Amino acid sequence: MPLALTLMMITCLSSAAFCKEMKSKNLTALLVTGSSVLIFGFFSISTIMTSFF
Repeated sequence: MPLALTLMMITCLSSAAFCKEMKSKNLTALLVTGSSVLIFGFFSISTIMTSFF
C-alpha cells in the first residue's frame, strides 16, 4: 500500500505539471508530463486493485 500511495502522489504532481504546461503551451513538456500521468496513474490504480484481491 505505501507503493500505491507514492505512485498516487507522483501522479498528482504530474497532473499539476501537466496543467501548468498546458497554460504555457509547451508541447514537448506537455507530451512528457501527459505520458507520465498516464503511466503512473495506471500503475497506481493497478497496484491498488492487486492489493485488494
